[in-house]
Amino acid sequence: MNGWLGTAIVVVLVLLDLSIRAFSIIYVPINRKPQTATGWLLAIFLIPYIGFVIFLLIGSTKLPKARREKQAEINQYILDQTEGMDRVRRDPPWPPWLERVTELNRGLGSMPLVGGNSAELYPDYDEGIAEMTRAVDGARRFVHVEFYIATLDATTAPFFAALERAIDRGVTVKFLLDHIASRGYPGYRATLARLDEIGIEWHLMLPIQPLKGKFQRPDLRNHRKILVIDGAVAFTGSQNLIDASYDLPAHQERGLRWKDLLVRFEGPVVAGINALFVTDWYSETDELLVRESDPVQRADRQDALDCQVVPSGPGFVGENNLRLFNALLYSAQQKVSITSPYFVPDDSMLYAITTAAQRGVDVELFVGEIGDHTLTWHAQRSYYEGLLRAGVRIWLYNRPTILHAKHFTIDDEVAVIGSSNMDMRSFSLNLEISVMVRGRTFVEALRTIQDSYKSDSFEITLDEWLQRPTRSQVLDNVARLTAALQ
Repeated sequence: MNGWLGTAIVVVLVLLDLSIRAFSIIYVPINRKPQTATGWLLAIFLIPYIGFVIFLLIGSTKLPKARREKQAEINQYILDQTEGMDRVRRDPPWPPWLERVTELNRGLGSMPLVGGNSAELYPDYDEGIAEMTRAVDGARRFVHVEFYIATLDATTAPFFAALERAIDRGVTVKFLLDHIASRGYPGYRATLARLDEIGIEWHLMLPIQPLKGKFQRPDLRNHRKILVIDGAVAFTGSQNLIDASYDLPAHQERGLRWKDLLVRFEGPVVAGINALFVTDWYSETDELLVRESDPVQRADRQDALDCQVVPSGPGFVGENNLRLFNALLYSAQQKVSITSPYFVPDDSMLYAITTAAQRGVDVELFVGEIGDHTLTWHAQRSYYEGLLRAGVRIWLYNRPTILHAKHFTIDDEVAVIGSSNMDMRSFSLNLEISVMVRGRTFVEALRTIQDSYKSDSFEITLDEWLQRPTRSQVLDNVARLTAALQ
């Protein structure tokens, strides 16, 4: 009897294993990129039961149906919130290809290109937080705060104090922070307690709270960084609301400091940035905020900027940021300068970058000598050889700084800055904000910052890279196999 039972169990397991593999071959590739499908199939075939369970848990890149329906509903609101299309100056040199790129962005994310804007860059981490604090102290009507990571610590305490002062003078303050990201750092509960103490209405973004009926793929995250004051001033970029060491003792012992880039916008583009906050607030609360902003103040200077907000994430049908990046890369004629802390491109972006270099465009990439996510860092390094062979120049920012800024420039006319990395996670799994800016003054300012990176970086050559230890090469290539799943 025991022998029969044992045989039956083996037969059932074999049949189950075969069924899982057969089902996976048929189902996994549906509407997935070949490299993503291959990554999942590899995981399922190597570890059939565990891999399949993980796939069922996090295999879908879609937000819950209700959230996707809200995104479709809110797109009309986004259209109504944007002004300034009549202020776009198509004076020369207006790149002949830019019209089509703006139409692409409009179709993907609903936002138009708007003119009459101004922008100021803050490459110093602490100064960025100080400037946001000053802006909150000037608020008269409302403050909208949204950060992937938000933590009360010695560096951010003045910002929270400014929020308290705003509440005391009757300003409405609303606060969003990503659930999983923020709770991973010290002070999470103290932060929420401080928000309650101040009297701020706050909500977690994409919470994983099954007991409260809130659950979706757990690694879908809201990665945006947004601060809007009275609808007149907006901040966005790569910087989170936390100390530059990210408050972790291991980071502090190694002297790690994050280097970010924050941008302050004024003008009609602020309404577009605020519309993303309104979208995320509506998704988490079912409350659609009424229009609160004052009449838009536009910049009348000769160097006023044209800007277009490009939202992206699993709430949209297409990978809006990836399509924008690729369109700009194929449009470049003279120079492309990219800064990305997590550079793990899909095949389309890899071809766009290497093709640009091979057709004579000056392409440079700034990444960190070290990274804070081991698997992603090794996967990123696996691309360097192909990039170097194509003629891309690669600069590694010196340790112990973690280069975390996210921006790139195309020729002398167009730049993109925001929260989006150039990796498959940002393309498919994260809610991101990107702002495309047309204006020579802004591009020149961003190029100055990119050039300053070189003084704290070293360039790698193909010959040097090929001499790295075999162990590192193996780790890099193995990590690349997981790139589509990270």
